[in-house]
Amino acid sequence: MQQIKNIIFDLGGVLLDIDFKRTHKAFEQLGIPNFAELYNQYNADPFFTDFEKGKVTTQDFFEKIRNICGCDLSDGQIRNAWNAMLIGFPEERNQWLFEMSRKYNSYLFSNTNIIHYQWFSKVFMDNTGKDFNNCFIKAYYSHEMGLRKPDPASFQSIIDEQKLNKAEILFIDDTFKNIEEAKKMGMQVTHLLAPQTVMELGL
Repeated sequence: MQQIKNIIFDLGGVLLDIDFKRTHKAFEQLGIPNFAELYNQYNADPFFTDFEKGKVTTQDFFEKIRNICGCDLSDGQIRNAWNAMLIGFPEERNQWLFEMSRKYNSYLFSNTNIIHYQWFSKVFMDNTGKDFNNCFIKAYYSHEMGLRKPDPASFQSIIDEQKLNKAEILFIDDTFKNIEEAKKMGMQVTHLLAPQTVMELGL
């Protein structure tokens, strides 16, 4: 095993505490009882993956949710239910992340969307007074890239842009299919599973 020089962090479930069930419950209360079938950690309707690739606007997202439930939900109701899965950044993990950014070449790669991005960016700034993106050499977001994990092209675009040696990368993610693809490509990987936290990896 080669020395780790670069770390690519996932966001949700690694740096940001999340709970998909909170959003499932919130949408159930708004009249969409099968939301967990449409969107979860392991599978998502193509509409949601397109949203995470930036192919769907925020307003189109709101309209789609209203069509799914057949009810007149406000944009705010939908936004709050969608963001319900986002819990926050524990203070001790923020400090740990600052330390890691000094120790390794740190990058972020997240399958996310503009609504979630706006939420966690503001929360991090409010909590720390710092821009979350500045914790990394570069933060990569699927909705900006037009690519999402586990597509090999998404990983390769980061590797090519940053001129990284795959064998010197540690990729940390909480979703197995993303880990599996990164490993196939020659990266070192850690599949982070709760209740273990990223701070317990001994980096």
